[in-house]
Amino acid sequence: MSDLPVFPSGFVFGAATASYQIEGAAQEDGRGPSIWDTYCHTPGRVDGGDTGDVACDHYHRYPEDVALLRGLGVDSYRFSIAWPRIQPTGSGPANAKGLDFYSRLVDELLEAGIEPAATLYHWDLPQALEDQGGWRVRETAERFGEYAHIVAEHLADRVPRWITLNEPWCSAFLGYSVGRHAPGAQEGTGALASAHHLLVGHGLAMKALRATGVREAGITLNLDRNVPANDTPADRAATVRADTQHNLVWTEPILAGRYPATEQDTWGELITRQDFRRDGDLDLIAQPLDFLGVNYYRPIVVADAPYREPDPAHRVATDNRYQETAYPDVRRTAMNWPVVPESFTDLLTALKGTYGEALPPIHITENGSAEYDVVDQDGGVHDTDRVAYLHSHLTALCAAMEAGVDVCGYYVWSLLDNFEWALGYAKRFGIVRVDYDTQQRTPKDSYHWYRQLIAAHRG
Repeated sequence: MSDLPVFPSGFVFGAATASYQIEGAAQEDGRGPSIWDTYCHTPGRVDGGDTGDVACDHYHRYPEDVALLRGLGVDSYRFSIAWPRIQPTGSGPANAKGLDFYSRLVDELLEAGIEPAATLYHWDLPQALEDQGGWRVRETAERFGEYAHIVAEHLADRVPRWITLNEPWCSAFLGYSVGRHAPGAQEGTGALASAHHLLVGHGLAMKALRATGVREAGITLNLDRNVPANDTPADRAATVRADTQHNLVWTEPILAGRYPATEQDTWGELITRQDFRRDGDLDLIAQPLDFLGVNYYRPIVVADAPYREPDPAHRVATDNRYQETAYPDVRRTAMNWPVVPESFTDLLTALKGTYGEALPPIHITENGSAEYDVVDQDGGVHDTDRVAYLHSHLTALCAAMEAGVDVCGYYVWSLLDNFEWALGYAKRFGIVRVDYDTQQRTPKDSYHWYRQLIAAHRG
């Protein structure tokens, strides 16, 4: 126990999941289709033809999963609410059965002594809204604000911590530019419009949450530590462009009330000819946060890429003259992501150095690794590499805190093995193994390690 990282009294230990990745029950109790239902059922989109129709069947098995959380000893559980369970078409009156499911989950958590932390949007946009333009259009942001008010009005008395959006970078750029996430679009202006309207939706949701009297409200960003492949002017400039797209497009409006100074060099004519910004948007987006959620997994090594004259009609927002390259001589996870824990420290200290007093307290709302678990004959699940990953990254988190970064909590990703988006069920991030045929849950070595860490801070 002596080699475990040590956190201050009051530090929040938690675990996280997301609705579409674990709930299943895709067509039960009035839930409408989401963009991920459509994407999964489109041939060739998801590895193995997998879908989230059943996933971990959490919708029916949530008491069992809450019992696992209780056994783990966590202070808080971060879950997300499926918008199409609440409003099947993304607008109109609430679906009572959808609200009731989350009400029962919250009550089960509170009875177990676990603080609920609710994320309003973890990518499952109602398909009906996508059919009307999705995040490309401002109306979706306005509907999101209305949805936020409905949910908070129902649950704010029992849920103290709220997150508006999870990883809007993935929604905007993987969804509307790269096309590797739902809805699978490959656009330029559409992706940048989506990024902006996600931020507007965040601002409207913050206003709705404040109106219902929630205790804490914030947003979760998947910030990346971007480093140049070589110390050359070209690679350094490419890294600035990467940093603009991955980080500054979010942090500058939210934390500093301005658009990135480097956006013109990053997106060129795509941002020049935008017509989706309005006067007053920055004030709406830059409302004070009670906390900033940060999701972190690995660093990105950036190299310059040859300039190609784009076709303005088809240029995607990620075609901005940089490319990711391999991080040298480090272990890689099952996602082929480099394991570089010191970059976690560097990311957080750089964030503090950039925004200073404007940076609110931070919760690490996701951190973990996909690994190749070993299941022995007795049913035990051994994930030595995941234990090492968690140990090294929690140690790196301590180093950032010692350097003056205000971090209040940590949520391991993930409680359960689950549907890993376009990769289907092939990658396992959970500290609890799920047999997808039987739905049996088996705590892994990492579950027991994390329980030990939490118990050590209770003494």
